This record gives sequence, structure tokens and C-alpha cells, in this order.
Amino acid sequence: MPFVFKRLALLVSIAAALAADKDAEFKPAPAASYPHQTNEKITIGADPYMAGDKVKTAFGKLDPYDYGILPVLVVIQNDGDKSIRLTRMKVEYVSPGSGHVAATPASEVRYLRGPSRPNVITGGPPGTGKIGRGKKNPLDEWEIQGRAFSAEMLPPGNTASGFFYFQTGLQSGATLYVSGLAEAAGGRELFYFEVPLKPR
Repeated sequence: MPFVFKRLALLVSIAAALAADKDAEFKPAPAASYPHQTNEKITIGADPYMAGDKVKTAFGKLDPYDYGILPVLVVIQNDGDKSIRLTRMKVEYVSPGSGHVAATPASEVRYLRGPSRPNVITGGPPGTGKIGRGKKNPLDEWEIQGRAFSAEMLPPGNTASGFFYFQTGLQSGATLYVSGLAEAAGGRELFYFEVPLKPR
């Protein structure tokens, strides 16, 4: 194997190991350990991430709430005997006044705040200004998409978890409204869930 390819393989394996280490630090608790609701042996727990050590554990130096994004960890546990399809699941933030805020897809969060414009350093003759570096977009971090909820199917006895992102602040009395879960066989839709959002 040529030296260049060996070096590339080494860099890829190091990056994968670092990503695995980051994932190892973040372990969601069982659904019932958060504010939750259970319907038909399906339990959904929700935990808003606004401040503290749990934000650092999940997102490192980034605190999405500082940029107007409320991350909500959702944990779904299937204690029934049927697989549950999650592909049509709809998750909304509901304010105390019954206003609904749809979740922003994780892939779009980084576009909510663009990188700052580069600075132009002047002082020389016209046309000789230097362009300084702009700051990196703080929301363009792997954790946003890497920790997003992505499960499409939930077999019996299994748990799925991940974050949903909302462009809102957390209000007292707000809830998470989850609908669209259905049995994989037959497609019967389950009753909706309303989970209180409480800072922990």
C-alpha cells in the first residue's frame, strides 16, 4: 500500500476513534427516568437541554440554546410485542398558549446562523486590503446531526433516542407533542403522546 494511502487510512481510523470516544461519553437514561408518558406499552421521555454539564456532555463546547435553538432529548422505549414504525413520527413543541413549533431538521440547524463575514484589513494603497478569516459557524458541529434522532423502526424490547431541535425558548408549562407512531405490521397508528418539558 503506498505511503499516502497508509497515512490517509491512519487519519480516518483516528477520526473514527475520536468520534467513538465522544459517543461513549453521552449515554441517555431510560425513557421513564425523564418526564414521560406511556401509551400501549410505548414510553416516551423528553429532556430539554438548556445549560449545565449535560449540555457539555452532549454538545461539547457548543451550547445550542445560546443561539436560539432548544435541543430536546427524546427517548422511546418499546415494551410491547410489536415493532413500531417511526418514519412518520411528528414532534412539536407546544407552548402554554397552545402555539405549536415544528422541529427543525438537524441537517438545517447549521444554516440558522451563518459564519461571520471576513474582516477586510485596510491601510495600504487602494486594492491592497487583506481579507482576514471569518469565524466558523458555531452551529456547524458534528454533534448537532450526529446526536439527532434518526431511528426509523423500534423492535420490541428496544430503545431509540436522539435530539430534536426547536427554534424557541423553553416556557414553563410547555409540552412535547409526539404523533405518527404506527405498528410496523398493519400500520395502525398509536395514540399521540404529550410529555411535559421540564428543566432538570
